[in-house]
Amino acid sequence: MNQPHTHDHPEHHFRGSENVRDVVIGMSDGLTVPFALAAGLVGVAAITTKMIVAAGCAEIAAGAIAMGLGGYLAEKSRREHFDSELKREYREIKELEQCEIDETREVFEKYGLADAEITPIVEALRRQPDKWVDFMMRFELGLEQPDDARAWVSAATIGASYIVGGLIPLSPYIFATRAHSALLASISVTLVALLAFGFLKGKLTGAPPLRSGLQTCLIGGIAAAAAFGLARMVS
Repeated sequence: MNQPHTHDHPEHHFRGSENVRDVVIGMSDGLTVPFALAAGLVGVAAITTKMIVAAGCAEIAAGAIAMGLGGYLAEKSRREHFDSELKREYREIKELEQCEIDETREVFEKYGLADAEITPIVEALRRQPDKWVDFMMRFELGLEQPDDARAWVSAATIGASYIVGGLIPLSPYIFATRAHSALLASISVTLVALLAFGFLKGKLTGAPPLRSGLQTCLIGGIAAAAAFGLARMVS
């Protein structure tokens, strides 16, 4: 008797979307804001590359702290929102059980299940309050339990990405003696960095890498050009 063949089907799902999001936030701002600041200072009379580097480093430090703090507070707010909704769901399955049953049934109805199929599932969930609440948090509210360490990881990731991104457009001013020559080099390395960053982001997230690279380069280039124009107007 022939046995049915079983085939291994390893599934490779990308699970670092939150980290990629933080890197994108930090890197994109790091590539554009210090670039615009340095480029805007080039037109200032008697400016030297050392002065531009000093100003750029100060901005990178301040920007990394501000961006990292923003990421930390965002994750803390997300955690507080989750905890608040979790308490509310526990209270509702005790005090408004029938309403919660109706809401649970509505979730399954959206997936095309019939009443006869839904009833035993709902009854099973009623006997397991923790799993019922978990189900409602996920499928009614679309909330996943946040990682307690996520706030610090997000802050560190965004801050570090901002620093790395900011040093790229600033690096030509470190090695060049003429500000205008450094500006041209800064434009080139910033565009290349945006292209490479977008390409890598596409590889990680499963998007077409070349399209992702070109898209990131175009959007980042426009943002950098706009910021540069404003910086020159102010200076």
